[in-house]
Amino acid sequence: MEPDRSGALRLPDRWADDVPPRIPCGRAGLLPDIEGVGKHRNIIGTVEMVLTPTADRPTRVARAAVFTVFGLNGFLLAMWVVHIPPITDRTGVAKSTLGMFILLMAGAGIVGMRIAGPLADRFGSRTLVAVAAIIASAAVIGPGLATGPVTLALALACFGFGNGALDVSMNTQAVHVERAYGRPIMSAFHALFSGGGLLGSLLGAATLRAGWDMRITLLLAAIGCAALTLAAFPRLLRDDEPAQSERPAAADLSSTDASVAEHSDGRAHNRKVLALAVIAFSVLLAEGVANDWSTLQLREHLDADAATAALAFGAFSTTMTVGRLAADRVSGAFGRVAVVRYGMLISALGLALIMASPWIPLTLFGWAMAGLGLSGAVPQIFTAAGNLGSSKAATDMSRVFSFGYLGLLAGPAVIGWLTAVMPLTTAMAVPLLAVLVCCRYAGVVAPPEPR
Repeated sequence: MEPDRSGALRLPDRWADDVPPRIPCGRAGLLPDIEGVGKHRNIIGTVEMVLTPTADRPTRVARAAVFTVFGLNGFLLAMWVVHIPPITDRTGVAKSTLGMFILLMAGAGIVGMRIAGPLADRFGSRTLVAVAAIIASAAVIGPGLATGPVTLALALACFGFGNGALDVSMNTQAVHVERAYGRPIMSAFHALFSGGGLLGSLLGAATLRAGWDMRITLLLAAIGCAALTLAAFPRLLRDDEPAQSERPAAADLSSTDASVAEHSDGRAHNRKVLALAVIAFSVLLAEGVANDWSTLQLREHLDADAATAALAFGAFSTTMTVGRLAADRVSGAFGRVAVVRYGMLISALGLALIMASPWIPLTLFGWAMAGLGLSGAVPQIFTAAGNLGSSKAATDMSRVFSFGYLGLLAGPAVIGWLTAVMPLTTAMAVPLLAVLVCCRYAGVVAPPEPR
């Protein structure tokens, strides 16, 4: 270290990529200010030094643009959900038929995810975000214009396809922005999705109460979201060049050895993608169960009235949103694995409490614990899937995301089937086991070791 003109010590350039996390010192506060180090704090006789990279202006602008896209995605979904009653009245669709149409929408969403992944790798997530967001914005009008079961089914298939493609492309873009930032920010994007959903539900409810024609409301929502998409598109980041692993030069390997090494790497990569997909399936299975069954569980198990039972989902969704706002800081301080492992442990304790609790306040606390524990897991899984060192990051994310989405759909369905043979509260053992599996195998979200 060499002093500069101000007397502070400056890190030599050669240390830029090799700063030790902690520097011993005899007493706290004796380490001089060091240019290049963001902050230091005393931890039992050591000073932990944390580099705090400052993002440049284009990266900060891109972050705001991705926030916008996540928010409008949540807003569009809320616009559809709050208008389900008038849409079913207009089309004459029964609840059982609507359930099948929602499954159709989900299936179209999975197709959109699987198609969007390779397209984003080929043309860039920036372009795919814009295209998918415009499709989803235009498609949200469709259910409001439907006049019968056939037209509603087609409209929901189009909306599901656009939403699925947008899910993959915007998460891929978020990975690029997070990488440029140099610190965890993925959870904040997902918190903005929840915020957009809240805004959409409030505005949708207000327009319905005011007696607006839902077609006008959905048209205005589509125009607004399309305008936001066009405004955000130029500010999104262009995708990075494909990451190149540090491998021996081709001249140093025989063609046979090179082929074997490449095949081995490919199999290891596929195993990692599959492991992440299984974790995503398990986490989203538990989240889907909470979304669809928390209110009924409280009502059935403790004979709560409808208003009190609704607090179960309120407790879960509130801590889910708050947890996502805080998860980036936790991930930055302790790492992805800790967020998933200890989050799943908190969620498991909450679910166990729900199953055993004889009191309403204690059950609500259990649902709050479950939401808090689950809140940070999905963003860490998506970050891990987008940083596997592959040149096909979006394709990897589409595989993980679509498998997770299956869990979100399968969880509530499995619980529904089990309630035919056991009490609903007993069936909560399924999400409990799912989060325990995630807790045990949380290590799969760890960053790849440098080669």
